[in-house]
Amino acid sequence: MTTKNYTVKGMTCQHCVMSVTEEVSEVAGVSAVDVDLASGRLSVTASTTIDDQAIAAAVEEAGYALAAPGDLGLRSA
Repeated sequence: MTTKNYTVKGMTCQHCVMSVTEEVSEVAGVSAVDVDLASGRLSVTASTTIDDQAIAAAVEEAGYALAAPGDLGLRSA
């Protein structure tokens, strides 16, 4: 099993969490998805190598975006 963590930008409610969870769960090989609204963290566990592009596409399909590495998803004032 492999687990990777990502940061999702733009989630504001439990519906957002459900949408991201549903879309990412459909990615081939994904066995578990955990989304934390407060931190924006997305944890993905898969039985195979996790395809970052497939995860990003699934998050975008849900209407959100992954933060770039080093980007905490904070908006500048």
